[in-house]
Amino acid sequence: MAKRQSGVAGIWSDDEKILEAAAKMRDAGYKKFDAITPFPVHGMEEAVGIKRSGIPYVTFVAGVTGCCLGLYMQYWMSAVSWPINVGGKPMFSIPAFIPVTFEITILFAALFSVGAMFFLNGLPKVDPPIIDPDLTSHKFALWVPDDEVGYSVEKVEAFLKELGAEEVKRMAEY
Repeated sequence: MAKRQSGVAGIWSDDEKILEAAAKMRDAGYKKFDAITPFPVHGMEEAVGIKRSGIPYVTFVAGVTGCCLGLYMQYWMSAVSWPINVGGKPMFSIPAFIPVTFEITILFAALFSVGAMFFLNGLPKVDPPIIDPDLTSHKFALWVPDDEVGYSVEKVEAFLKELGAEEVKRMAEY
């Protein structure tokens, strides 16, 4: 079950306005707020202050690991476990090993990337909050949880209205 939390949400109908509001909110010192959009908004990561993901590093390490394991597996099978000299071919023939090595590299990179994405995103989340049904089609929101440093419902509501929120909703233990 997802952890239930209360907070305040400001709702906008324009993606450019919410982008400006998110940048101003970050500049005002808010750290734990989140942007909810029905589609990707270019520049939102910078506006919210999201750091670069660690998934590319996981993918690289998993790919290198898969490459090394693929080469080692083929070397072990053809030169150690069951060495058979076929037509004078060397026991460790890199050109013959490239297709399998490539496939295992891609397999490891893909599987570990998906696993890292699930882990880093905290998935699966069960019972997500419903702030406004229109957030899935044409509205945008900034969500400020109650565990934000210096959180005050009145202060956050006033700040969201000052930023141009068309609607401000209090969410109690969603």
